[in-house]
Amino acid sequence: MTRLPVQRTRFQGLTSRLGGRVAGLVRRSWRTGSLAALALLLGFFAGQNLTSYVLFASPGGRPVVVFALLLLIETLVRLRSRLVGTEPSLGWVIVDNLRIGATYAIVLEAFKLGT
Repeated sequence: MTRLPVQRTRFQGLTSRLGGRVAGLVRRSWRTGSLAALALLLGFFAGQNLTSYVLFASPGGRPVVVFALLLLIETLVRLRSRLVGTEPSLGWVIVDNLRIGATYAIVLEAFKLGT
């Protein structure tokens, strides 16, 4: 039985992009993957521990710390979108994973505190 040609729909484009990314993850070297995973874990560690220390040490309290972290994360996102083309370098992958890990830790802390 012959296979019908696939129509170019948004869903088909999404599945082909996702398939390309998964194939890219499999094809990259172990050094790149391990550095990306370490950056994610270090970002989580920093977000969990440093925010609690900075929260008590800052003179403005929680609103100042949260605003500073929000400003830092938003600046990183804006810089990446302007400077990086289609395929980010290893440095930008590490910065992104640090940012994602720290954001996840902060959101997890907020859920644990109930705020």
